[in-house]
Amino acid sequence: MNKIIGRKKEQQQLLKLSQAKQSVFLAIYGRRRVGKTYLVRAFFKDQFDFYASGVSNVSTAQQLAIFHQSLIEAGSGEDHFNPPKDWFEAFGQLTQVLSNSKSVQKRIFLDELPWLDAPRSNFIPALEHFWNTWASARNDIMLIVCGSAASWMINKLISNKGPLYNSVTDRIDLSPFNLQETFNFLKAKGAPFDCYQIVQLYMVMGGIPFYLDKIDIEESAIQNINKLCFEKNGILNTEFNNLYQSLFKKAENHLLIVHALAEKNKGLTRAEIAKYTGIPSGGGLTRVLNELEQSNFIRRYLPFGKKKNKSLYQLIDFYSLFYLKFIEKSSQEDTENWISGIDNPKHRTWTEYAFKLIGLTHIDQIKENLGISGIQTTASSWVGSHENKMAQIDLVIDRRDHVISICEFKFSFNKFTIDKQYAEKLKDKIDIFKAATKTRKAVNMAMITTYGINENNYSRAVVNKDLKMDIFFE
Repeated sequence: MNKIIGRKKEQQQLLKLSQAKQSVFLAIYGRRRVGKTYLVRAFFKDQFDFYASGVSNVSTAQQLAIFHQSLIEAGSGEDHFNPPKDWFEAFGQLTQVLSNSKSVQKRIFLDELPWLDAPRSNFIPALEHFWNTWASARNDIMLIVCGSAASWMINKLISNKGPLYNSVTDRIDLSPFNLQETFNFLKAKGAPFDCYQIVQLYMVMGGIPFYLDKIDIEESAIQNINKLCFEKNGILNTEFNNLYQSLFKKAENHLLIVHALAEKNKGLTRAEIAKYTGIPSGGGLTRVLNELEQSNFIRRYLPFGKKKNKSLYQLIDFYSLFYLKFIEKSSQEDTENWISGIDNPKHRTWTEYAFKLIGLTHIDQIKENLGISGIQTTASSWVGSHENKMAQIDLVIDRRDHVISICEFKFSFNKFTIDKQYAEKLKDKIDIFKAATKTRKAVNMAMITTYGINENNYSRAVVNKDLKMDIFFE
């Protein structure tokens, strides 16, 4: 296996669990293509006492046959067992294989676990029986499970209230790469891209390793986006519906919510989501929102100064946003769709928002470069008015040291110049924010741009901190 890029926190957790003095039941979940299987197999170098993977859209009998073959392989190639008639028998045979293992810690990796749970298969009760009556009573078992069907992983394991309630001892919610990890991944491929090109790629596909691996390092970022997203057989041209259908059972409501959020950059309240999608505001909506949030497609945040019931849900999956803005409505007859439109207003509006989204998903790097990483903060956005004058602030960092840092994002090919008109706009934002929120804290302005700002009298009068995109690669 190749080396692991990034994932430092997850590797530390896996190392700690591999040295545990009691049995471990680890569930790894996250969106499709994020690298769950790769992480486990690469970290443990494919050294498992037992490994089996579910297969999509096959019968219970076929799943059991595949499981039986894995038992044979785990038992040094000798078939001591008849093919199991059901999952209880299959897990009984697994206990015999593991009991004969000489490993200090006996590692079991069940990949694509949701596919093993066919209707009326009794897989969940059998798994629960295996864990609760045998494995958990020992101190040398490490059971690792993962799967791409996020709704199953969340509802049947992570939030299970039935037989497996509290059985999962540890979990890893595997998120997409951040920009630094993306840079390291592409560097390992030999890609010559600079930060600007990597930001362009990230704004389209996010930090999804599977997508990043499809990038042709001999072509520019723009050429890759055009090929992967707009050509007929481009992987990101056809990925969208498969992505949600594979992750969520009955994904229609998930797609309705994602479509609604894609139209409102700042996000929607729960009541607004119910209104725009027609989904009743009950437990079903709660479940779908929870699944989307835990799969890193959306985030829930509280706008500055608002009460808890005014929380907003915001689409933060870069690929979904780009697909709904551009790919879905593109014509396959125009194979140069993206290249020919990079200077139009729609493209510029999208780049502005996608660059802000990078900031919202890289708060730690912003805090570090503002010199406030050790200060307790809350981060949010803000929209408000005072005396009939409206203002919107991309990022508000409310600090425990009685200072508020407000951040303005600008995406441009060159250094950004603040002229008299834009400086007045920034001053108005600060004044409206202070008056509307009645804050007594000091308010500082940070500009976060691709290449920084050209310093002049206007910038010096309003900007306290000038940050470049380089901060996201640290």
